[in-house]
Amino acid sequence: MQSSGTSSQLDNPPSYPCEKLLVKPWGWKWRSSYWFVTFVVWLGVATDLLVYSMVIPVVPFQLEELGYKHPASLTGWLLFAYSGGLAIATIPVAVWSEKYDARKLPLVAGVVILIGSQIMFMEAPAYWLMCLARTLQGVGSTMVWVVGLALLCDETPPEFVGRQLGIAISGVSLGTLVGPPVGGGLYTRFGFRGPFIFGIIIAFLDLAFRFLIIEGKSASKLRSNTTEKPNNEIALEANTNSLTDIGNDVDVQNKKVSFVHILRLLFRSQRALATAFLTFVYGIIYSTQEPVISNHLNSVWGLNSSKIGLVLLAGATTIFASPLSSWLADLQGTSVVIIIALVLSVPWYVVMIIDGHLALFITAYGCAYFFASGVLSPLTVELASVARSVDGIGYAHVYGAFNLAYGIGTTVGPVVGGQMYDHIYKGWLAICLLAVGLLGLCVIVAFFYVGEEPIVQSFTRRIRLL
Repeated sequence: MQSSGTSSQLDNPPSYPCEKLLVKPWGWKWRSSYWFVTFVVWLGVATDLLVYSMVIPVVPFQLEELGYKHPASLTGWLLFAYSGGLAIATIPVAVWSEKYDARKLPLVAGVVILIGSQIMFMEAPAYWLMCLARTLQGVGSTMVWVVGLALLCDETPPEFVGRQLGIAISGVSLGTLVGPPVGGGLYTRFGFRGPFIFGIIIAFLDLAFRFLIIEGKSASKLRSNTTEKPNNEIALEANTNSLTDIGNDVDVQNKKVSFVHILRLLFRSQRALATAFLTFVYGIIYSTQEPVISNHLNSVWGLNSSKIGLVLLAGATTIFASPLSSWLADLQGTSVVIIIALVLSVPWYVVMIIDGHLALFITAYGCAYFFASGVLSPLTVELASVARSVDGIGYAHVYGAFNLAYGIGTTVGPVVGGQMYDHIYKGWLAICLLAVGLLGLCVIVAFFYVGEEPIVQSFTRRIRLL
């Protein structure tokens, strides 16, 4: 009886939903490739910076039309609101994404929040509602900077992480390049709603591409079913896969650590702390000039919003900085590239003080931002290395720390810049000198703490070998 029962089971194996396993989404191969993920993250970063920077040449003039005084300070508080939302949302987003291994859902939610915040800002009848809209925009931006970069590191082979991060981060340059001139031109031609409608259209395009992403864990299941198999083989494979999944789930649960333990691990890593500090300072330097540069160009050279946007096109040089610096970081190490970029950016911030020819200012602005933005990609590469070297730390954790440090920096920066410009004699001079001092401090930190073997340790080791 037993043999006949066994024979019956072999002849008529239990049915499994093999048809569902074998049905693959359209374009699943390229939708799950790390190059497509790189493109989507690049587009998300570019969109984020586009909608962020479009209002820089616009808001001061709009606030003046609404009857507000001290537009530089008020613009600084608007940028503060954005960065505040960025900083507040970073920790819960990073912990939730790593705990539940969720990437696509928060990415989609982020761009939906971004679209909603643009509509709110566009229709805001009062200044406080503008601040609320910018706070929500910061929350939406958190998703691409934390979850997007983590997804990119998940999907990319370790040997190519630096290159792909550099490509994705170059979206910062494109967004900041296109945003101000487009915002200024649309504001001049169509009024206050023009820049926001354009930003909403681009955000919907970004949303469509985020929906197309197929995460690696889903793609691996599809790849395991690329060929037709007999039912008995499918049954055996299903049982094997279920046991494997159980084992993987156990491993994943073992890797779950508390948020307090995550912070403890990060604070024990000198590399993580140094990278977070450099990111924080970069955020301050980058954002102190944002709320005041329009007023500075208007007061010194009499430029309107359209011409200010064209001047800010000098930032086009930064579009090459991220891929170049990440490529050099893979060859020479992160510490060398970061130090060189910091040192070369200092003289140009000094030149930006000169209120002479506009062409000189544009040249100095382009060069300063080219070298300063060259720091960003090596910092993300450094954090990816930290995540791989510290047990219990995931990519979402380190990029959460990155986003938090940048968010705090860009929260402090606009307020400091706006207050310095409005209340200090020669406020622009003071802002540029502040940038020079902070860059010098960053060089010292990078010498001692950045890299698997910091420059100082490497130099000391070589001296001892002589």
